[in-house]
Amino acid sequence: MDIGNYIVYNLGGCGILGVGVWLSITQGNFATLSSSLPSLSAANLLIAVGSIIMVIGCLGCVGAVKENRPLLLSFFILLLMILLLEILFIILFFAYQDEIDLYAQSDLKKGLQLFGTEGNIGLTNAWSIVQTDFRCCGVNNHTDWFHVYNATRVPDSCCLEYSDNCGLENPGTWWTAPCYERVKGWLQENLVALWIFALCTALTQILGLVFSMTIFCHAVKVETFYA
Repeated sequence: MDIGNYIVYNLGGCGILGVGVWLSITQGNFATLSSSLPSLSAANLLIAVGSIIMVIGCLGCVGAVKENRPLLLSFFILLLMILLLEILFIILFFAYQDEIDLYAQSDLKKGLQLFGTEGNIGLTNAWSIVQTDFRCCGVNNHTDWFHVYNATRVPDSCCLEYSDNCGLENPGTWWTAPCYERVKGWLQENLVALWIFALCTALTQILGLVFSMTIFCHAVKVETFYA
């Protein structure tokens, strides 16, 4: 990986960070659907990932320019740790997929209880957008909302045709498809694109590991030659 590649890697981190900051400023009231992880929003994730990539990219870039062994080694170790964590996460995800499904559904149902409450406008907006875009209602079915309202009603975002207080009308006017299955189905439909993205990311990281170690070894040889 030449210096230009390190710069591209660093610029990629800047881009992700920039998108995260933009989302945080312009869409600050759109947050996570999870009640146990209220800070796990798209904006916060992008900011965190972008910042990490920038720091690692800077280490690699400066290390390559200066042929600085400690910086190159730091870049290699950090990138290797991230790659191993990603592999571990994928293995655990497939090994405990059923348990993750059950936990996610349970956590999302707890989040329904916060819908429309003070200080939870982000979660409220997130549920409204998901139900409108995916034409679904509730986590497993529309009756999930009955436990929230203690009545036979749903949010207006569950209605086939939106209007104020339409969630109080006949159930025949509501979406009844489960949001969890709808979103999960959408992810499965785009699984090929997700795997291509994951493989491209892994390939970039492996190339980064190979070339950083190549420059590191070259720096060691140069230093030994002049010693």
